[in-house]
Amino acid sequence: QSLYPGQFEDKRVVKDAVETEIRCFNLSDVRLLPGRFHDNMLRDSAWLASIGTDRLLHSFRTTAGVFSGKEGGYMTVKKLGGWESLDCDLRGHTTGHVMSALALMYASAGDEIFKMKGDSLVAGLAEVQKAHGNGYLSAFPEGLIDRNIQGKSVWAPWYTLHKILSGLIDQYLYADNAEALDVASAMGDWAYSKLSPLDEETRQRMIRNEFGGINESFYNLYSLTGKDKYLWLAHFFYHDDVIDPLKKGDADMGTKHTNTFIPKVLAEARNYELTGSDTCRTLSEFFWNTVTDRHVFAPGCCSDKEHFFDPDRMSEHLSGYTGESCCTYNMLKLSRHLFCWTGSADVADYYERALYNHILGQQDPETGMLCYFLPLEDGAYKVYSTPENSFWCCVGSGFESNAKYGESIYFHDDDNVYVNLFIPSVLEWEEKGLDLVQKTDFPEDDTVDITVMESDGSETGIFLRYPSWSGKPEIAVNGRKVKVAQDCGSYIRIVRKWRPGDRITARFPMSLRLESAADNPSKAAVLYGPIVLAGQCGTDGMTAPAPFSDPSKYNDYYTYDYHVPADLNPVLVLPDGNVGKSLKKESELVFETVDGRLLKPLYDTHHQRYVVYWDIE
Repeated sequence: QSLYPGQFEDKRVVKDAVETEIRCFNLSDVRLLPGRFHDNMLRDSAWLASIGTDRLLHSFRTTAGVFSGKEGGYMTVKKLGGWESLDCDLRGHTTGHVMSALALMYASAGDEIFKMKGDSLVAGLAEVQKAHGNGYLSAFPEGLIDRNIQGKSVWAPWYTLHKILSGLIDQYLYADNAEALDVASAMGDWAYSKLSPLDEETRQRMIRNEFGGINESFYNLYSLTGKDKYLWLAHFFYHDDVIDPLKKGDADMGTKHTNTFIPKVLAEARNYELTGSDTCRTLSEFFWNTVTDRHVFAPGCCSDKEHFFDPDRMSEHLSGYTGESCCTYNMLKLSRHLFCWTGSADVADYYERALYNHILGQQDPETGMLCYFLPLEDGAYKVYSTPENSFWCCVGSGFESNAKYGESIYFHDDDNVYVNLFIPSVLEWEEKGLDLVQKTDFPEDDTVDITVMESDGSETGIFLRYPSWSGKPEIAVNGRKVKVAQDCGSYIRIVRKWRPGDRITARFPMSLRLESAADNPSKAAVLYGPIVLAGQCGTDGMTAPAPFSDPSKYNDYYTYDYHVPADLNPVLVLPDGNVGKSLKKESELVFETVDGRLLKPLYDTHHQRYVVYWDIE
C-alpha cells in the first residue's frame, strides 16, 4: 500500500511537506454493505483464512534453518506451489501480499481473526530475521541479491523484498502491530549496509532488474521512523532511464514492462508529497495522463503480454494476454494520489472504470480464484488461478484489491465529503461528527440514496461526483428537487447544516455508447454508463476441466491456448448505426443484438467465451 494524504497522521514521524486540500479517509472509517463488492471481499477473506500460516512461512524458515517443531519430531508442512515453489526466485512475495491483505481486511471488517493471523506471520518472520542475524529477511538466500548486484541472471529479488516490506508496513499501519515496524526497520538497516558502499556503475547495473515499488516503501519507512538512511535508500532506487524521459515530457513508453514502470512513478508521487518536489508531481501527472489517454483499453486496463506497445496500433494488441491485473492495481494506487492533489472528477471516472470492469471481475464468483490477465482477444475467456499452485503476482495484488474496496468511495477536505463511488457502504467521519449510509444497487440501478445518520449540526458539503458518462442527474434532498448547475465531469455540491435523517436521492441516467480502439474506428467496445458489456459466446471448445487441462502448466500462463472456434462471430451489426437503438434491453445490464446474441457486464462474465471489441458493421 502507500501513505496517502490524510492517513495515519498520528503514526508519521516525518509529516508530508505537501498539504493537499483533499485527503483520504482511513479504511477503518468505511464499512461495505451487502452487494457485489462485499461478496468479493467475503470470498477473498475465506481464501486468506484458509492458507496456513506455517505454509506461508515454510520457505522463509527453510532458507534460514528455522523449523517449527512438535514434541517428538518436526512438523510436516504441505508446500505451496507455483510462484511460491522452493525452486522459484520470487518465493515469499505472496506472504508479503497476504500480510497486506490481512491488515486491510482487518481495517475493512474489524474481524480479529485477520489481526491474529497477521500477528502470527509477523512473529514468524521476526524469528526468521533473528536467525539470519543481520536484518536480512526473505524466503530465498541473500545470494540472489548478490547476483542482482553483480549483474548476473536472477528474476526480481528486490521485487519480492518490496512485497515483504510493504506487508510489514501495512501490518503496522492498519493492524497496529509495532513488531512489524521493528522488522521492517531491520530490513531497511540491512539494505543500507548492503547498498551504501556500491558505486554508481553498480547501482545502474543493479536497478535494471525489476524491483517493484521498494523505493516507495522506503519513502514510507522514512516517514514512519524519521531515519535518513531510508530516504537515501528510496533515492538509491531512482531509475534514471525510466523517470528522466518523463521529466522531459517524453510520452514514448516503447515496449517497456508495464508493471515494472508504474511502481517507479508511484515512488515519485510519494516523493512529491514528502519533499514538495514539483518535478515529481509533474512527471507523475504526465505519466498518468499519458497512460489513461493513450494506453488503456475500454475496461481501464493496459499492457499486452505485460508490456507497453505502440498505442497507434492498439487494435493489433487485442490478445489473450492483455490487461495484467497488477498494472491496474498500481494505476488505481497512483490515481488515489492524483485525486488528493487535484480533486479531478476525471481521475475518479477512470478509477471507477478500472475498478468495475477489471478489478471486480478479476475474481471468479464460483471459486474466489483470480485472473492474471483480462483477455481481449475475440472468443477468449478468463483463466483463473488455483488455491495452491499458482500464486502469480496478480494473485498477490488481488488478495489486496478485494480487501480494500472501501478506500476510495469517499474523500474529504476540511469541511466537505466527496462521494466518488456508488457502492453500498457506511462512512463514519469522526472529526466532523458526520455518519452517512449509502444504499444503491448501482450499476444495476441508476439511483443512489445517501442518508445522514449522525451530524453535529455544522455546515458541511456533500459533493456527489457527476460522472462523464451520465445524462442529466436528478437530485433531491428530503424529497425536494435540487437544481443541478454543474456540468458532467465535476461535482454536484450540496452544502447545508445536516440533521440525522436527512436524505439525498440521486439518479444518474446511463445510456449505451461505443468506444473505438484509438487506431480503428470500426473496432469498438460497447459500454452502458461506465460498464463494459461483453458479448456472450458460449463454451464450445473450452478446455475442461477449466482453467488448465495439464496441472504442470499452472505456472506457465503464456502457453495457454484458448482454441477459439473458427466460426466465432465478432461482428456487431448496427442497422441504423446507433448502438442505443440497435440493442434491445432484456433486463438490467443485459442487452440483445439484432441477431439474438446477449451482452452483459464483463465483470460478471465468467466461464464463458466473450467479445469486448466488436467489428462494427
